[in-house]
Amino acid sequence: MKLCAPLPGHLDATKKILKEEASNLHEVFMAGSSDYIPTGRQALGESFSETIEETTRLVHEDNLRMDVVMNASCMGGRHLTDEGLHRYMSYLEILARAGVDAVTLADPYLIEVASRNFSFDVIVSCISFVDSPEKAIFYEELGADGITVDTSINRDFHVLEAIRDAVSCDIRVLVNEGCLYKCPFRYFDFNVVSHTSGPPPVPKISFNYYQRKCRSLRVKKPWLLMKANWVRPEDLKAYEEIGIDTFKISGRNQPVNWVIETIKTYKSRDFSGNLIDLLDYSRSMKHLFYIPNKKLDGAIDRWKSCDRNCHRCGFCKDLTAQIMKVYLERGTDREMLVSLTELNEGVPDEYPE
Repeated sequence: MKLCAPLPGHLDATKKILKEEASNLHEVFMAGSSDYIPTGRQALGESFSETIEETTRLVHEDNLRMDVVMNASCMGGRHLTDEGLHRYMSYLEILARAGVDAVTLADPYLIEVASRNFSFDVIVSCISFVDSPEKAIFYEELGADGITVDTSINRDFHVLEAIRDAVSCDIRVLVNEGCLYKCPFRYFDFNVVSHTSGPPPVPKISFNYYQRKCRSLRVKKPWLLMKANWVRPEDLKAYEEIGIDTFKISGRNQPVNWVIETIKTYKSRDFSGNLIDLLDYSRSMKHLFYIPNKKLDGAIDRWKSCDRNCHRCGFCKDLTAQIMKVYLERGTDREMLVSLTELNEGVPDEYPE
């Protein structure tokens, strides 16, 4: 197993993660500098050139690979202008001099330019939405050394196996993102983040409709959490059996201790707690739902044979009703966990001692 983990973007966090978990990792990744190019997620720390150079040095001391993520889904066409291309090429040269081992990109043009002009590996982002053998072949022919597949096919083993068979480059699975299955907001949300995480001019948006709507749907329809794109630590072996052994942990905006614990958990392939705690979710989601991970043993066998016609199936919805619980008044002395059935029947009059 080759495990790839996030770095928040500041040196103190990097040193702590490497000290605790370097022996469990194959690669780490961090965002590129927003002064040059946007990314698919808001950066927690500023990844300036000197920071990346020092981080790369530290990473290499532990014999790990360093990947810099610049996976914007939209750059407003600036990368197709002479000025924009010069800016991006200049930054790629800075990364090459820093000694990074890989860059993760989403735009096909930049993927081809980077693969032709630099010796570091070029990794296709999950934001490129590679969900078929044909797309995988297309990106490999552009020069990709690795492909992080679209998370919507994380449980579609027929497609994953076909992709693995179609290309020779590395195939990666993002294991704990937890986005809605076939999320209708995904493209648009990444576009918003791409325009608000890069160089100016930056739009001053009032609110993010897509993220707010996504959270609202998960609260109203908790079975959407069960249908999401996560992979349990215990189920990594199912991917290894079809030739996929590179697993990427999402969460470069999460607290350092969370990153460390999530690495440990996926490395151990065993977890007895709340599955939600492993997912790259907001604090509000983590404080609301409880999915007992061990109750999901064996579910992967059903998902592997699933035909993806959720409106006719009902397996995930039934499983949600059977095992999922909800926190009430969490963080107070009246905190309790109730099942969805109990919640639908009404909150108990008496709280447990």
